[in-house]
Amino acid sequence: MPQQKRGLPIRARGLTKRYRTRTAVDELSFTAEPGAVTGFLGPNGAGKSTTLRMLLGLVRPTRGDITIGGRHITDLTDPVRAVGALLDARAVHPRRTAADHLLAVAQTAGLGRRRVDEVLDLVGLADAARRRAGEFSLGMHQRLGIATALLGDPGVLVFDEPLNGLDPEGIRWMRVLMRDLATEGRTVLFSSHLMSEMELTADNVVVIGRGRLIAESTLQEFVLAHTTQAVTVRAQALDDLARALTRAGMTVERGQDGGLVVTGADPSSVGRIAAAEGIALDELTRVRESLEDLFLRITGAVADHGSRAA
Repeated sequence: MPQQKRGLPIRARGLTKRYRTRTAVDELSFTAEPGAVTGFLGPNGAGKSTTLRMLLGLVRPTRGDITIGGRHITDLTDPVRAVGALLDARAVHPRRTAADHLLAVAQTAGLGRRRVDEVLDLVGLADAARRRAGEFSLGMHQRLGIATALLGDPGVLVFDEPLNGLDPEGIRWMRVLMRDLATEGRTVLFSSHLMSEMELTADNVVVIGRGRLIAESTLQEFVLAHTTQAVTVRAQALDDLARALTRAGMTVERGQDGGLVVTGADPSSVGRIAAAEGIALDELTRVRESLEDLFLRITGAVADHGSRAA
């Protein structure tokens, strides 16, 4: 059984940040719950980093608030042990070694060298502990930033683009780490442009565009709510099948591969109609829009709407 760690909910309520004439975050409300990985999605300039900086007390909201367990981060009695964050992996003095960087942070929280050694080993940097950060690749910087976030063994983890610079093995490692942290009862909030990894990692998603909330739900609910059911089907009597499906009220189009694309239907419905007509099927496959395509379509629509309104 994994060690249980009590996380705290992250809640934004009416969160707004304006910079003179530009609104970076606009009346944003969402929740990231303990025991789950929440993916924070939005195109560049959507307000994700500004939101995370307000969460961590680095930027003051114009209006509204964002709290951890109902309290602002500055009101937490031991923030290093409560919240771990990675915002800028390269925010390390280049002449410091990985071990010295972590030790300096650890000492501010009353942690010793043993914990430094533990997190270096956890993120795969034990052999690089005495190397200067200025010699690190982007992927190694990411691992060092993740180690820094984990130092206090916090119940809340916030990662801004933690997969940048990681190789495939590193991406898989980070995916497993976030899933394990959530399984232990921690709150994990992370942003990423890698939609394939978001699809494999996130339980819930918060999607924003132009600083505003577009969607907040489980990943499965988000996909189901924004996609239309469709199947592809192949058969020898394709024209007869197309007519039968059309009579049943389904929308049928010829696919690029010569089969039929049937929207507004699931495989079982198409299969029953084909069986009733005595048509043997060669292929029957559910069509599922990728999270990347869905994300681009949804956020692109918001951007287009905003451009027209402007």
